[in-house]
Amino acid sequence: MNFASHAIKTPGDAPDVLVAMNPAALKVHLKDLVAGGTVIINLGAFNDRNIEKAGYSENPLEDGTLDSYRLIQIDISKLTLAAVEGIEVTQKEALRAKNLWTLGLMCWMYNRDRQPTIDWLNQRFAKLPKIAEANIAALNAGHVFGETAELPSEISTYIVPKAKVEPGIYRAVTGIETTSWGLLVGAQKAGLNIFFGSYPITPASPLLHTLSNFKQYGVVTFQAEDEISAICSAIGASYAGSVGITSSSGPGIALKSEALGLAVVTELPLVIVNFQRGGPSTGLPTKTEQSDLYQAIFGRNGDTPLPVISASTASDCYECAIESVRIATKYMTPVMFLCEGFLANAAEPWKLPDTDDIDPFPVEFATSSKDFHPYLRNEKTLARNWAIPGSPGLEHRIGGIEKDYDSGNISYDADNHHKMTKVRAKKTLNIANDIPEQEVSCGNTKGKMVVVGWGSTYGAIQQATLRCRDAGLDVSHIHIRHLWPLPKNLGELLGGFEKILVPEMNNGQLVTLLRSEYLVPAESLTQITGQPFKVADLEKEIQNRLED
Repeated sequence: MNFASHAIKTPGDAPDVLVAMNPAALKVHLKDLVAGGTVIINLGAFNDRNIEKAGYSENPLEDGTLDSYRLIQIDISKLTLAAVEGIEVTQKEALRAKNLWTLGLMCWMYNRDRQPTIDWLNQRFAKLPKIAEANIAALNAGHVFGETAELPSEISTYIVPKAKVEPGIYRAVTGIETTSWGLLVGAQKAGLNIFFGSYPITPASPLLHTLSNFKQYGVVTFQAEDEISAICSAIGASYAGSVGITSSSGPGIALKSEALGLAVVTELPLVIVNFQRGGPSTGLPTKTEQSDLYQAIFGRNGDTPLPVISASTASDCYECAIESVRIATKYMTPVMFLCEGFLANAAEPWKLPDTDDIDPFPVEFATSSKDFHPYLRNEKTLARNWAIPGSPGLEHRIGGIEKDYDSGNISYDADNHHKMTKVRAKKTLNIANDIPEQEVSCGNTKGKMVVVGWGSTYGAIQQATLRCRDAGLDVSHIHIRHLWPLPKNLGELLGGFEKILVPEMNNGQLVTLLRSEYLVPAESLTQITGQPFKVADLEKEIQNRLED
C-alpha cells in the first residue's frame, strides 16, 4: 500500500515498512525494503520448522540479517487470539484476523482513521456479524498496542497530511471494476444490451464475475466451455443486435484467433478484452507483462486489421472500455482492448464520473429493404449495414468465406477479394481520423529526449520524467492509448526529439512498430520480470542515455 500527501502514480519502488507474518515472507520480500526501513515480525510464526522451510540455515532474528533495519518483534498471533477471546469464532477464524490487528498498529503508526475500515468490515460481513466483530476487535487491539506498548525508541508515529483532491465522490477501484462499468456505460450510450461470453482464465476471470452482477442493466453473461465457444457466442450476439464482448489473457486470445478473423471478415462489432500476463504459453499466470502487442495487431491469419486500445491506469480502463464500444459499433469492427494483470488488480482512488458528460453514440440498424445489401457502406466510416436477423426484407448471409462487395454473396473473384481486403484495411486506418491527436503527457513537444510508453508503464515513466525535469534534464513523456491505428500526428511529434526511449515490459514490441511506421531511431528498454518498472531504474536509465 502506498499513500502520500500528493498524487500517487505508482505503488512505489520500495516499501518503508515490511510486515513479515512468517519466515517465508521475510525471505521473499526483505530485498525490496528501503534501506533502514521498519520490519515488523510475527514471532508466533518464527519457529524452527518454519525458519528451515523458508530456506534459512540460521534464525534471521539472531544472525544479524536484520541489523540494518528498525525491528519490531511481536507475537501477533497470540495477541490476536487474546483480542477476540469471548467472541464466538473458531481459532482458525480468529487467527485470520491477525492482518487486521497489524493494520490497527499501522493506523496508530501513521495516524490513520480506523472508522472507514470498521464501516467496511460491517458491510463486508453483514451476514456474519461475529466475523465482523472479531476483525474489528483485532483492529482496535492493534491500535491500542501501539499506544501502550514500550516500542523501540526509533519507532514513532508519523502524520501524513491529506492530499488535495477535486471535490466529489471517490471510490477505491480496480481495473476489473472500471472496465466492467466502462463496458456497461458504453453499451448504454450505444443504446444496446451487452452479451458477455467468456471462459475462466487468470487474470481475466473477475471480469466475468463482476459483469454477472449487472443483469438489471441488460447484461447477459455466459461462461462457455472453452475459449472458442466464448468468442463465437459473442460474435453471434453481435449478429443478433447486441454488443458482443469477450475476454481472456494471452493463451486464450491465441485460441480465439480464428474466430477473431471471422469477426473481421463478417465486419461485426466485438470487444475483446485482453488482460495480459507473463508468457509464452502458460508462462507466468499471476505476473504482469506487455507481450501481447504483436498478437493484438497482427496475430491472425490473412490480412485481418483491427483497432487496438490500451489503458494506462486502473481508472483509465473506464474510458478505454467506453471507447472500445464506441469504435466497435461505429465502424462495425472487432476492437482489442489491451489491459494488464497489474492494472486488473491494482486499486486507486477514483472520482466517480457523471455519465451525462459522455456524448451518446446510438447505433442505427438497417430497417428499410429498399436498395438494401449487407455491404452497403457509410461513405465516411466505410462501416457496412448492421441488419438484425429476422427483419423482413433484410435477409442476408454472413460467414468466413469472402463476400461480394455489392451483393454480399459468396465470391471467389480475385479482384473482389483484393477490393474487400483493401476496404477493410482502409476502414481500420480511417479510425485515426476519429481519435484525438497524440499529446505530450509531460514536458515539451521538442527536445533532446522523449520517453514513449503504453499501458501500465504510465505511472513509472511519468514520475521518472518529472524527477529528471526537476533535475534540469530536457526530457518529455508521450503515452500512447490508441496503438492501432496510431494517432495521425505521432510521427511528427517523434521527429521533434533527438532521442526516443521506449520502455516496455516485453522484448521490444512497440519500439519495433515505431521504427517500422516512422523510420525513427527509437531505443529500446525492456524488462520481462513479471514486475512493473521502478521509477528509480527509469530515472537512472534516462540520465545515462542523455549522457551518451
